[in-house]
Amino acid sequence: MFLKTYTKEIFRSKCMPSAQSVHCFAHLDENIEEVLPFLNTELGGDSYTQDPSSVTFKVHGKLITVHPRKIAVNALKDETEADKILCWLQSEINDVWDRHDEIEPSYKSTSKPVILEILKLLPKTNCRECREPTCLVFATRVAEGAKDQNDCPILMVS
Repeated sequence: MFLKTYTKEIFRSKCMPSAQSVHCFAHLDENIEEVLPFLNTELGGDSYTQDPSSVTFKVHGKLITVHPRKIAVNALKDETEADKILCWLQSEINDVWDRHDEIEPSYKSTSKPVILEILKLLPKTNCRECREPTCLVFATRVAEGAKDQNDCPILMVS
């Protein structure tokens, strides 16, 4: 097992203390730097940096950044959701490391979606059903990884 243990830290945003969501850091007891390029390949990282090394990807509207000794997850409902994501990610990290001889490491980032391309796919009604004030703000949040297309109820009906 590559990643055995970590310490979880749950906190609210300092710049938005009234926000409903929480954020999470997992402070890793092992340095997992070697697995990052393989994780980038397997989980389709959106952003990969080599110095300092990290990989960032989106899963279910959550932005997750994995560093050699820390994992950051944003916009969580609660600590239970944080536990589920961290458990899943620990399993993924260990599985990828077990198979790393079969995986071609990737040191590249994927191209980011352009906000206007995302906006073209939206209904542009500014209905606020996604809890954002406008479709443009929603498109920006999708491009950032904080939301995904499934967060637009109108798109889900289409």
